[in-house]
Amino acid sequence: MTATDRAVELAIAAARAASALKADEIIALDVSEQLVLTDVFLIASGTNERQVGGIVDAIEEALHKLGAKPIRREGKSAGRWVLIDFGDIVVHVQHAEDRVYYALERLWKDCPVIELPEDARGGDGSAEISA
Repeated sequence: MTATDRAVELAIAAARAASALKADEIIALDVSEQLVLTDVFLIASGTNERQVGGIVDAIEEALHKLGAKPIRREGKSAGRWVLIDFGDIVVHVQHAEDRVYYALERLWKDCPVIELPEDARGGDGSAEISA
């Protein structure tokens, strides 16, 4: 089983919204084989708490336009690691320091990476999964 077309559509829209606000290292992982609760993890980084909050707001606005509403949101007040659960996808927007510390990409390294369009990759246009 792979991520649904709807989950991929939402992930790309969320990645584009994050990229538009200069998010770094945007990556989408197909976690559908590992989790029954969601299909895609989208991970993005911001350089400070204010940028993290802005990225979160932009993602929520973009997905709202596509009819997706957050089921749950955690961490927005601290602005270090915000998790937004849209059902089909779960978005993690992390402060760059926390991104390195928690290394979600390494935790989920066995999951396939969903290829994002160039305008949705953020930062330098690539994100690597380190073993």
